[in-house]
Amino acid sequence: MNGPAPTAPTGPPSELDKLRRRVEALSRKRDEAETRLRTLLSSLLLLDDLLADTRRRAGCLHEARSAREATSAAVALSEQIDAAHLMLRGEFARHDVSPMDAAGRAVDPAEMRVVGTEAHASAPAGTVLREVVSGFRLGASILRPAQVVIAVPGPAPESEPTPAAEDGPDPAVSEVPPAGGGRTQPRRTTRSQRKLPRKPSAGRRRRSRRG
Repeated sequence: MNGPAPTAPTGPPSELDKLRRRVEALSRKRDEAETRLRTLLSSLLLLDDLLADTRRRAGCLHEARSAREATSAAVALSEQIDAAHLMLRGEFARHDVSPMDAAGRAVDPAEMRVVGTEAHASAPAGTVLREVVSGFRLGASILRPAQVVIAVPGPAPESEPTPAAEDGPDPAVSEVPPAGGGRTQPRRTTRSQRKLPRKPSAGRRRRSRRG
């Protein structure tokens, strides 16, 4: 009577088994990376189609022959640009890429590069006023740091003065329409209304000459 086949003694994995497992793990990671890359490239093909159509619409804007055609082409072009940007941001989100949206936050040297300052009356010093170049994260790591302009203490820069309105007609000469219509004539005004200095009298001139 035959008994059960003897089992090979189990022991710690050999160096060959360890190497085989490492190769299998690397192969799986390579396949996953290739799949993600193909998915990304396929989405970029759709974005390329959208940008090609955007370029065509830009040509229509330059070739517009009337203001109405130019307005219609400009609206269509703006919609295409917005759609392309939304599509790109959607693909970023699918691959765990997110914008930093640094405006309004305190500057963080680990994520941001200060490229300019601007005096601001109300924002605390070091607050990011705007991003010159948008920053992005890949998961929890930094894909690209943001280039920002931050606030510094001081009054806000004054805006250019508004040009004063042109002076109206001289109040000393006002046109009064005649009763019977026709050409208007300037109304005479007195010296006091025009605020002119009073001339010296003839008697005073004579005394000054005798003196």
